Order: sequence, then C-alpha cells, then structure tokens
Amino acid sequence: MVKAVLRILSVMLIIAGLTQPAAAAVCEDAQIIDESLITDVCWDCLFPLKIAGVTLQTGERENPPEASSSSVCSCSPNGIPEPGLVMSMWEPTRLIEFPRQAGCSSVLGGVSLGFDKLNVGGQPDDTKTGKSYYHYHYYSFPLFMIMQLFSSSSCHDGWIDLDLMYFSEIDPAWNNSSFAFFTTPESAMVANPIASAACPADAAAATAGYPLNSLFWCAGSWGSIYPLSGIQNGAGGVLRDTSLLSTRLIASLHRKGFARQTMGEAAQCEPIINPMLPKTQYKMSMMYPRAETERAHVIGESTVRWGLGRTIPGVASTPVYLLWRLNDCCNTL
Repeated sequence: MVKAVLRILSVMLIIAGLTQPAAAAVCEDAQIIDESLITDVCWDCLFPLKIAGVTLQTGERENPPEASSSSVCSCSPNGIPEPGLVMSMWEPTRLIEFPRQAGCSSVLGGVSLGFDKLNVGGQPDDTKTGKSYYHYHYYSFPLFMIMQLFSSSSCHDGWIDLDLMYFSEIDPAWNNSSFAFFTTPESAMVANPIASAACPADAAAATAGYPLNSLFWCAGSWGSIYPLSGIQNGAGGVLRDTSLLSTRLIASLHRKGFARQTMGEAAQCEPIINPMLPKTQYKMSMMYPRAETERAHVIGESTVRWGLGRTIPGVASTPVYLLWRLNDCCNTL
C-alpha cells in the first residue's frame, strides 16, 4: 500500500514538473572584471596619439575631419587664461550590454538587479508581431583611469570607475516607439523614402572608416537611428540589431545631455553638450562573447567586416561592447 502511494506521488511530481513554466534564462557572466581587462581590449585602438599636432603613434586610420587640428590652446578654469598643448587620443570610456531579460547584468558577474520583481522593464507587446527588442545597461568604464595608465588628466568627465549610469528598465521611451517619436520631433522629417535612400552613402562612408555626421538619421549598414527606442522591425541578427541599438542609445543620451561631445576645437577645455549624435566621435569593440582585440569598428560599419564568429549560439548571446571616444584635450601647463 505504501509503495503504491509513493508511486502515485512520484507520477504526480513528474507531471507537475512537466507542466510548470520553463525556468528563466540564465544570466550570463561576461567575466569583464578579471583578466579580460588585459586580454580582451584592443590596445592599439587608442591610436593615433597626437600631442601639440605631432603624431607620436599612427593608428589604423586618421582622426576624422571634425577632430581638432590645433597645436596649442588656452583654457580659463578659474577665469584666468592658462596656455596648454592639445592632446588627441581615443579612450575606452563606456560599456554597453544587451541582456534579454530585465535586470540581468553580465558585466557585474551575471547577477540579477531585481527589476523583474519590481514589475518594470517588461518587453513591449508589439514585439510579438515579428519585431525584436533588447534591454540595455550603460556603464561608465574609464579603463585607463581604472588601471592607472596613460590618460588625459585635464579633460576626464568625472567618472573614475565602473558604475551603472543608465538602463532601459527605467527609460519609458525605450519600449514605446510612439513615445520615442514624440520626444525627437526631427523623426518626422526623416521618416520618408527620400531620407532612407541617402543611408547607403553613409554605409559606404562607414566602410571606409568615416561615417557621415550630416546624415544624422542613418547608422550606415545597420539601419535607421530613429525612432530612439529598442524596438526594431524584423531581425538582422544579434550583432546588427544590438549595434544599431547602441547607436540609438548614444543618440538618446546626447539628446538628454548625459553624453557629451569631446571632439573638436570647442570641446578642448571641457566636454560640451551636443543634442545631435557626433558619429565620428565614437567607435566600438566587442568584449563579449568573443572580443575584438585587433581593431574597433565605427558606427554603421558592416558586421561582415568585424562580426563573423563573434557569437556563440545557445551558449553566449549577451553582447557587451566597449565604447571608444575621441578626446581632444587641452592639457594646460
């Protein structure tokens, strides 16, 4: 009798297990805070390095035309002009990750930040109609300062360590394209076939290494920057989709004033507010799942050039990008 009862209970437990909803996806650990700080960074990507107009070390490509061409400069932090020398270099400053579930942080070791329990950050309903959607987390990551390496001492933006700066779970426009449309009124101007027809030119320029800032609505071969939301029509693959969303995120933060321009003559003394995205100021390199250690890619550059073999289907699917920013800094004497 006891054995029969135990068999019945065992069958009931098996049936209950089969009818339970699937377990939540595992939150991946990108292993950023370990030897990856050395092995998974494109150290040559900081070049070209220029001081006082003299190139000390060349890079894969020259700086864009919008960069500073001055040798000497002057800043007045205390109201008194102080002369200095212009130093130009590319700095790794931010990390961007794209977890599938709300609150998952691969950068912080695969921990859950608890947003799912607060009932925020859910996916929008219209992703059920053939659209893709990703959450994002945006971190400060001044790698040169963290590792106490060579860095411009006069022009850093105040962030000195790894810190969570912004995340999609609290951004009401990220999962609502209509809301995002009304927060960027210029979207109406470029939402037409004529504007879209100009984007192949930006794709060609990005392939050459210099995306076109004048085509502010284009992200080269990745697609249209507008609307500044996390919802995309169709699916172009995880790398293309998350690269486009990285561009939308940076453009959105520039509009909010959270991201600033550090490139050019006007930004030599301190970062300045630019509500439009200066595309040539940025480039990216993947740190996870498989790092780009030889070069970085610019906004809109085809994934065929840099993305082959960078994902591990079914094993590692949370891309983490290292964002590089061109810094033209006036180091006062």
